[in-house]
Amino acid sequence: MGMTPMRISPPGISEGTAMCTAVRFDDGQNNMYFGRNLDWSEDYGEKIVFAPHDYHYTPAFNAEDKNHPVIGIGIIVEDTPLYFDCMNDAGLAVAGLNFAKYCKYATEAVNFTTNVAAYEFPLWVTRNFTSVDDVQEALKNVTIVGKPINDRFPVATLHWIIADNTRSIVVECTEDGMHVYDDDVDVLTNQPPFPQQIEHLDNYAYVSPRTGKSVKWGSSELETNQDSNSSQGLPGGYGSMARFVRAAYNNTHYPTQSGEDANVNRLFKTLSTAAVIEGTAISANGEFEKTLYSDCYSTATQTVYLKKYDDMAVHSYAVKDFDASSNQLQSK
Repeated sequence: MGMTPMRISPPGISEGTAMCTAVRFDDGQNNMYFGRNLDWSEDYGEKIVFAPHDYHYTPAFNAEDKNHPVIGIGIIVEDTPLYFDCMNDAGLAVAGLNFAKYCKYATEAVNFTTNVAAYEFPLWVTRNFTSVDDVQEALKNVTIVGKPINDRFPVATLHWIIADNTRSIVVECTEDGMHVYDDDVDVLTNQPPFPQQIEHLDNYAYVSPRTGKSVKWGSSELETNQDSNSSQGLPGGYGSMARFVRAAYNNTHYPTQSGEDANVNRLFKTLSTAAVIEGTAISANGEFEKTLYSDCYSTATQTVYLKKYDDMAVHSYAVKDFDASSNQLQSK
């Protein structure tokens, strides 16, 4: 009797209850900074993976490969990079975040459409397009299929944020089909579906970084504390909707920065407001979830900055540090 293949569930590409947060902004000088927290209970050996121009990628169905070089974080399976997040040479970036409760892909390829397997979606986007506008137009005739790369890796239940130096969109596949949303706050977390996250922000329209004014309740005059401001209503939990609100608030109100160091710092500071500390969230299988890594993609320098939970240092990986003339995947 043959053994049943063991199913492996890497963070960011697998089934489960992982919590994640993604943020995008630009520096006002046509440079984008984009990054995410990946929250899970254990890592699965994810690395920096570079796919050069001449790397030969075999799509799962009938999708094209236009050979844009791609750098990102993920794992390599059957000579295919399964990217948790990535960016190409044109500054187009993608991150996949857990969307288990609502995610519903097509079960098979659809004739007369471009069929893309869920596991290859970030790679397909970044290998083929140079802008969010181009991706959004192409998605009008795309079917995302719930096909695993092999028996060891279950189909990811994700939605995606796709970003460039002008804007971002969110792609979600649900029971009633694929939806593409403009992301005007440049933030994504997990469930519920994106429109509900945006509508929920209306509950925090009063929140402000400014100190509140004194008010009267009946005949009593209420004075604001000198050490407080109007941000006291921000939610503090680790749930998806709470993290969405905090990330959107902090991303919106952080002042525009100048220079690479200041903008990378801004991205990590913003992500830190939604990061999960060990011991504060327990997954369905009883394990502690935490922010395994936070990263930042800079289009200004074509660099990925990576910070892991147990390492206070921020490590940088520039595209120029890899062999662009190779036809092989490279990892660090």
